[in-house]
Amino acid sequence: MHCDASCPIGIFDSGVGGLTVARAVMDRLPHESIVYFGDTARVPYGVKSPDTVARYAAQITRFLLAKDVKLLIVACNTMAAVALPAITALSPVPVIEVIDAGARSALAATRTKRIGIIATPSTIASRAYERALTTLGGPGVHTASRACPLFVPLVEEGWLDHPATRLVAEEYLAPLLAYDLDTLILGCTHYPLLAPLLARVVGPGIRLQDSASAVAERAAALLAELGLGQADGRPGHAFHVTDMPLKFREIGERFLGRPMGDVRLEEL
Repeated sequence: MHCDASCPIGIFDSGVGGLTVARAVMDRLPHESIVYFGDTARVPYGVKSPDTVARYAAQITRFLLAKDVKLLIVACNTMAAVALPAITALSPVPVIEVIDAGARSALAATRTKRIGIIATPSTIASRAYERALTTLGGPGVHTASRACPLFVPLVEEGWLDHPATRLVAEEYLAPLLAYDLDTLILGCTHYPLLAPLLARVVGPGIRLQDSASAVAERAAALLAELGLGQADGRPGHAFHVTDMPLKFREIGERFLGRPMGDVRLEEL
């Protein structure tokens, strides 16, 4: 496959959530073109089996590699947790994923090494964040985790500061607050949009961490190291989905913080 500095970055997710990562990459690397893929026909991934998620991830990886991407960013925490081997086995280009980045960000923020994790059921069941935190931070790291499956539909409904969302957040987070945490990982790409509400629920003593900015920094460093960074020029961004492109665009512009342009419907 052809690959040089002019090639785009491939970013993929189960739906719209990965646009929070795409937004951070666009802000950090304003001259880089991006090809984004959201598997909107099969979202959510967080309640599916690891084998199913790995199969879907492999299909999307092949699609993006056919677009001659120079770097793959796995913006879906569930795919990063359970399907990374399937992705890296297929990819001749470097792969960056959100769990390693999120764990590093949390370890840089924590003062007490008492870290909470909220994510989808599949990500929590995989214990991928716990493994990453222990590997990177050593045996002194203490973790507590909680699956929060209702957050994704609430975000996509646009209920970012709704009383119902606050009640759900209080129910989910109450058990974690008993662990005397000082840092909370938002382990799903939808969750950063709830950060202002979640900060009010957990209080000022707990720092919220997500992986989007850390992924963008890692992408910038890696492209510079490989000599594949695009230093100037006007980028071209392409968005691909498997269902409901108009709804994806409507919701996605809220995630992306800018107009999206055309969204193309694809079959895998």
